Amino acid sequence: MRVFTPLVSIFALLFLSTSMPVAGADQKFENLFKDAIGKLLPAKNENVQQVKVPVSMGQIQLSFAPLVKQVAPSVVNVYASRKIVQRSPFAGDPFFERFFGGRGKGRLQKRHQSSLGSGVIVDASGIIVTNNHVIKGADSVKISLSDGREFECEIILKDEKSDLAILKTKEIQNFPAITMGDSEAVEVGDLVLAIGNPFGVGQTVTSGIVSAVARSRRGINDFGFFLQTDASINPGNSGGALVDMNGHLIGINTAIFSKSGGSNGIGFAIPSNMVRVVVSSSETGSKVKRPWIGASFQAVTSEIADSLGMARPRGALVVGVVTGGPAHNAGMSAGDVIIAVNEQPLQHLDAMGYRLTTIGIGGLASFKVLSKGKEKTVSMKLTAAPETVPREVLSMPDESALGGSVVANLSPAISQEIGMPGNKKGVVVMRVARRSPAAQNGLRPFDIVREINGEKIKSSKHLLEIAESLSDHWEIMVDRKGRELVFARQGGFFRQFLR
Repeated sequence: MRVFTPLVSIFALLFLSTSMPVAGADQKFENLFKDAIGKLLPAKNENVQQVKVPVSMGQIQLSFAPLVKQVAPSVVNVYASRKIVQRSPFAGDPFFERFFGGRGKGRLQKRHQSSLGSGVIVDASGIIVTNNHVIKGADSVKISLSDGREFECEIILKDEKSDLAILKTKEIQNFPAITMGDSEAVEVGDLVLAIGNPFGVGQTVTSGIVSAVARSRRGINDFGFFLQTDASINPGNSGGALVDMNGHLIGINTAIFSKSGGSNGIGFAIPSNMVRVVVSSSETGSKVKRPWIGASFQAVTSEIADSLGMARPRGALVVGVVTGGPAHNAGMSAGDVIIAVNEQPLQHLDAMGYRLTTIGIGGLASFKVLSKGKEKTVSMKLTAAPETVPREVLSMPDESALGGSVVANLSPAISQEIGMPGNKKGVVVMRVARRSPAAQNGLRPFDIVREINGEKIKSSKHLLEIAESLSDHWEIMVDRKGRELVFARQGGFFRQFLR
């Protein structure tokens, strides 16, 4: 059996070189030798960044300290405080009121509840990014810098969809701002540092690598598009910085996967490109406006992929297109699968919202679409969702059967705001307070109120007029995910049924 390797060929060349009698033998040997060595070495790709790894003890002993000194002043502690009002547990208790003179009757107890997190200064004027869940419901917010200085802040934008919030210091100074990086350039294996205030012990730095990009983690926010890292992230790190080796912000630490509550090496960060969009939105308004293409989607399962002849599940399946909307005008139709946006592969459905938001309203989006087994490219200019009817957001009377609910006239803009799929019309329930009459009577968010006592509901104002006149005898019909559900009350008798 013959065994031939590039190393054997080199030894053969060395042997043959001793028997070359001609004058040009040295040059010929040199050319052959270079050719053999070239076959041994991997091909060099000029377009790929050459990543260096430690090769000596001196390099192994290098420290992150200079990098930490550069970025740590930009990471702050965030303290949020809110007032909680509770009714006395003895209110209405006959025994308590008899012996204590009614001192607890109807009395409200006020107490303060505080939360602790982290934030990142992204502008020297005092603009700070943190997580929305850190400051949610807060009455007052302040930050503490790494040098111990504290500043009161105002909340200028809250975005639940991305779980980001923007703060601004009430006092204007020249704050140490971090440089924003490009999260699209991040690769699995890149070294990163996580900086925050875990468990309230003070500013802490941990190191790790990027474990995954474009990670889906539903339940954290509406986009499910994260950088995953094994750098230790714990409670209190929320809102802190994930930085690369250039000292650039590539993510905002937001959540961990843990059964114990501590770090298990699986942390998630919101990519800096999404952070950039939210920061820009705070400069022009109090809301993040997101693009709308007039289509609804669902995930591509293994069964769907097989039926469409796809090698593996990926992308977003178009299940509905709004007539006259951008997607319809561009030639999309139900059954198409979007597999890439602006040449970025669409790994899963959750990435669709992220890609569109980071392109932004007014941007040009190019979709690679798999349609009837063939690939095609569809381009469109992204626009804001239209308000086809006045929204008329109204709260229902507390004493009515719908008390505790907030309703609005349904339009593409409202549907996008509340995350309601489809393109339906009518009066939609946006929110329902816990333990409210509406909740007890069966109403849920996303319900579309169609009829009350046989009268068709025309608008949210019409619904308010009817709700104010309801007695203890009524029948409400709602559209819930395409099903007609009826709630009926006759005095003390309540029932619900499908029509």
